[in-house]
Amino acid sequence: MELQWIGVAFVLGFLAKRVGQPPLVGFLVAGFVLEAVGAQSGDALRELADVGVLLLLFTIGLKLDLKSILQPQVWAVTLAHTSLTTIVFGGVAFLVGLTGFGLFAGLDHRAAAVLGFALSFSSTIFAVKVLEDRDDMPTLYGRTAVGILVVQDLAAVIFLAASTGKLPSPWAIALVALFPLRPLVHRFLAFCGHGELLVLGGLATALGGAALFDLVSLKADLGALAAGVFLGGHPKSKELAKSLMSLKDVFLVGFFLTVGANGAPTVEMLLVALALVALLPLKTWLFYRLFARFRLRARTNLLATFSLANYSEFGLIVGTIASASGWLSGDWLVTIAIAVSISFALASPLNTRAFELYRRFRDRLRESPERIPEEAAVDVVDAEVLIFGMGRVGTGAYDTLRARFGDVVIGFDVESATIEGHVAEGRRVYLASATDADFWERLRVDPDRVRLVLLAMSSQLENLVAIRQIRAEKFPGRVAATARYADEVDALITAGADAAFHVMAHAGSGFAEEALTLFSPESVPPPPLQRPSMAPSLAADGIVPRSDA
Repeated sequence: MELQWIGVAFVLGFLAKRVGQPPLVGFLVAGFVLEAVGAQSGDALRELADVGVLLLLFTIGLKLDLKSILQPQVWAVTLAHTSLTTIVFGGVAFLVGLTGFGLFAGLDHRAAAVLGFALSFSSTIFAVKVLEDRDDMPTLYGRTAVGILVVQDLAAVIFLAASTGKLPSPWAIALVALFPLRPLVHRFLAFCGHGELLVLGGLATALGGAALFDLVSLKADLGALAAGVFLGGHPKSKELAKSLMSLKDVFLVGFFLTVGANGAPTVEMLLVALALVALLPLKTWLFYRLFARFRLRARTNLLATFSLANYSEFGLIVGTIASASGWLSGDWLVTIAIAVSISFALASPLNTRAFELYRRFRDRLRESPERIPEEAAVDVVDAEVLIFGMGRVGTGAYDTLRARFGDVVIGFDVESATIEGHVAEGRRVYLASATDADFWERLRVDPDRVRLVLLAMSSQLENLVAIRQIRAEKFPGRVAATARYADEVDALITAGADAAFHVMAHAGSGFAEEALTLFSPESVPPPPLQRPSMAPSLAADGIVPRSDA
C-alpha cells in the first residue's frame, strides 16, 4: 500500500515541478487524491513522516548559527512578527467565529489563538530550497531568513513540548552532563569519512537524540534539534547536512502525504483556504516593515521577505497537534494544508523573479539612512580585477592574477567565515554579492578602471543574475564566468559573459601541469602546458602586468 502512495506522490510531484511549482505541492495533492478515492495509509507511512520531521529539525540544528540568531534583526523581528500575526490572525478568526460562519463557527479564543500561531510560521523547507538553489545560504539576507525560521521552529518545538501536558522527568537535568562529551562525538563524526557511513552516523545521532529526550519525558522533536546543535560547528557538519538533504526530503514526502490524508477537501475548505491566502500579503508586509525598522537595506529586506512570504509545514505540525488535542477540528488541518499549498504556488514565481523585481522597483523603495555594519560601503576604487566567489576556483584565480598584477585584484564573497580566512592569509577580500543591484554604489569601485570581473560562484543562477546585473549597469569591462556542467556554458555566454569555463573539463590539464613539476628539466623536458586561466585573455584585452608586481 505504501508503494501505491509513493508512486502517486512521485507522479503528482513530477507534474508540479513541470509547471514550475515545488514538488511538495504535488505531494500534498497526492494525499488529498488518495484520501478521496478511499486509499488507506499504513503505519510505515506515518513512521516515515515522523522520521522526516526529526531529520528536518536535526539539519536545522546542524546549521544553527547562534551569532545570527542573537542579532536584533532576527530574534526581535521573529518575536514581534509571531506575536502580531498570532494576535491579528487569531483575532480575525475569533470575530468571524462569532458570526457562526462555516469552519469558524465555535472557535473559542484558545482555538483562534492556536490557528493564528500556526499561520505565523514561514516554510523552512521552501526558504531553504530557494536559498540552496541560489547558493545564498551564507548571504546576509539568507542568514537573516534562516535565523528567523530557526527561532520560529524553536517556538514550534516549545509548543510541541508544552502540548504534551507532561512534566519532564527529573533525569532531564542530567542531559547537561552530555556537553563534555561533545569533542568525543566530533571525533566520531570525523572517523565516519565521506560516504554512506557519514549519512548513517547522522541518522543514528538524530534518532538517538530523539529517543534520549523521549526517555526523560521531553519532546522527541526537541531531542533531534539538540542533537544537530551538538554536532554543529564541526568542519563536517555542513557536509553531513548536505548528505542528509535528499534523505530528509524523501522522508518528508511521508509527512505531506499523511497531512493530505486527513480528509478530502470540500468547497468550503477551499474557500476558507483562499481567505487565509488573502491574509498572506499582510503577513509579508509586516516582515518588510519590521526589517526596515532594524535598518536592513531595501534589497536585503526584500529578498528576505520574499523567502518568508508563505505559510509553513510547521504550521501543519502545530495544526496536527491542535487537532489531536481537540482544539481544532480535522477539517482545519486540511484547510491549512490547502493554504500552505497555494502559498507555495504563489511564492515560487515571486522568489524566482526576486532579483529582477528589486532592480525594477529599487528606486521606489525607501532606504534606511543608517546601515548595519555588515552593509556598510566598501572602498576599493583602486581595483582592476574583481573576483566573486572565493572558493577553491576563485582563490586559485586570485593568487594567479595577483602574482602578475599586484594588489589591484580584489575578491568578494558572501560568507563571513570565508572572508576572515582569506584576510588572515593576506588577501584583499570583502563581503559583497555580485547579484546586488546596488553593486557599484555599495562597493565604491571605479567602473572605468575595473576591466575584468571573474564570476566563480557555484550557483549557475547567481552567475546568470550577476552577468545581467553587470550588463544592466553598462559595465565596460570583460566578464568571465565558471560553469559546473557543460550545458551551462552556452547559457552564460547568451546572458552576456565574454568567456565561460567548464571547471571540471579544465581540471585535468591543471592537474597534469602540477604533476609535470615533479620531473626535473634534465630528465624529462616536456612541452609547456598552459593552465586554463584568464591570463591569455588578459593580455589579449590589453591588461598588462603592473611594473611593481
